[in-house]
Amino acid sequence: MLKSLNIENIAVIEKAAIEFSDGLNVMTGETGAGKSIVVDAINAVLGERTSRELVRHGAQQALVTAVFEQANDTVRELLADWLIPADDELIIVRRITAAGKSEGRINGVRATAAQLKQLGTLLVNIHGQHDSQELLNSERHYRFIDMLAPDPQPYTAYTTAFQHLKQVRRELKRLTKDADDKDRQLEQLDYEIQELTAAGIVPGEREQLRQRRALLQNAQGILSALAAVRSAFSGDDETDGVQTLLQSAAKSLESVAGVDGELKKLYNMLTELTDAAEAAKDAAEQKLSAVEFSEGELEQLEERLDMYYRFSTRYGDTEEAMLAYLDNAVAARDAIVNSDEAIVRLSSEYDAALEAVMQAATALSDARKAVAAQLEREVREQLVYLDMPKIDFRVQFEQGNLSATGFDKIEFLISTNPGEPPKPLSKIASGGELSRIMLAIKSILAKADSVQTLIFDEIDTGVSGRASRKIGYKLQKVAKHTQVICVTHSAQIASLADAHLLIKKEFADGRTYTHVTPLNREQRKQELARIMGGMQVTETLLQSAEELLRGD
Repeated sequence: MLKSLNIENIAVIEKAAIEFSDGLNVMTGETGAGKSIVVDAINAVLGERTSRELVRHGAQQALVTAVFEQANDTVRELLADWLIPADDELIIVRRITAAGKSEGRINGVRATAAQLKQLGTLLVNIHGQHDSQELLNSERHYRFIDMLAPDPQPYTAYTTAFQHLKQVRRELKRLTKDADDKDRQLEQLDYEIQELTAAGIVPGEREQLRQRRALLQNAQGILSALAAVRSAFSGDDETDGVQTLLQSAAKSLESVAGVDGELKKLYNMLTELTDAAEAAKDAAEQKLSAVEFSEGELEQLEERLDMYYRFSTRYGDTEEAMLAYLDNAVAARDAIVNSDEAIVRLSSEYDAALEAVMQAATALSDARKAVAAQLEREVREQLVYLDMPKIDFRVQFEQGNLSATGFDKIEFLISTNPGEPPKPLSKIASGGELSRIMLAIKSILAKADSVQTLIFDEIDTGVSGRASRKIGYKLQKVAKHTQVICVTHSAQIASLADAHLLIKKEFADGRTYTHVTPLNREQRKQELARIMGGMQVTETLLQSAEELLRGD
């Protein structure tokens, strides 16, 4: 509920701190005192369109702060979606500059006007001469019917069936969204699979090819060098090689090696060198025989490496990545090929789901029509009580497209004169009539409505004293379950309030100031007498005011 409202520099209100209570709160005051400005301030803080004209003349900015308590679960869920902390108190601030710009905050977090408005619809319903948006918006009329439903099962069953239908339709649409696109994908996948398969990719092959290419690119030099090594060790027809010379030297020392240790040591060294020379010559000859290549091999290697380079730009940097791409392409192709079977299956499932949704929608519509018939009777009874006996209230049903709320197009109709066909509320109902119709509906829905604050602006306009008293009793009844704030000119309504606020205009230093003052019982009696008799308050009026307060 709305706990408090702080207003700074809104129109003629320089500063006002208003405390609201549970139950029925009324605001009274002379015409032009600024009662509706308080409602304008509430509208502003709840995200309605504002303008620079709302800012008090001479002020740089206007500020409205509303404090709510006991936020319901729906409000908390919305705040959680916006990452705004949900405390025991909900503080909403709207700042409006003289230049016409505005800024909103929810629990200290910046918020757009759209967010303020969305949150405001969950907190407050305002009904007045020019504002009864829920009744004027036929797209929301189904909510009134559903709130009265004794059993939520039809709505729950429909919601479950509709969500399943959406899921099947989404999957079916994904598979059938574009046949040409599917053919194009299939053609591309076939090409990639064929190319990768034909390539015969082997993990590690590219590095082996690089090593072989390096060998072939230097083959002539390697062969020449190895031949020179072999020649150096083996010699030729004219020159002895290193191996022969070392063997000859060792043989020369063989007979005298035992004479002393130094000769023996030298002999051993020559023997080792001879063995090493023989091993080196064998290695050179073995390597020389291993270096074999055919003409054109280097060109073939270059082509293979070029293929790997091209593949690396399309399928992955490594051979393993390329093979993984191939596996994925095969799986994707299989999925597309098999999608026709899936489409057939999903089409059958969609038909069954659609039939289930239509059955659930029909059951929901039947349940709503039963509730609507009850609502028609009760609203007509309430309107008779509120001295509107000639108004005929009807709930019209038309079948529209399936949506998240069913296929019902529900609209409230009224006929203000006997014999005239009912027409939409928005076309023929006046502001006062709308407020009283909403009051009639709210008195029926009071226990079920999640919105905890109702504001009625001049609901008594054009209403007699007897009807005003009845309206007051209705407001009092609704206020047992929902906080009600009512701007009124009726003493009959004001006398039934749990809290009475006086809106009073004063003049000082050439400026106009509006003050909001809570009244005690004696002050209430004076104000009720003023409302009944104008500026001249007599003892008779005071006595009548006392009788109203006592409920006589």
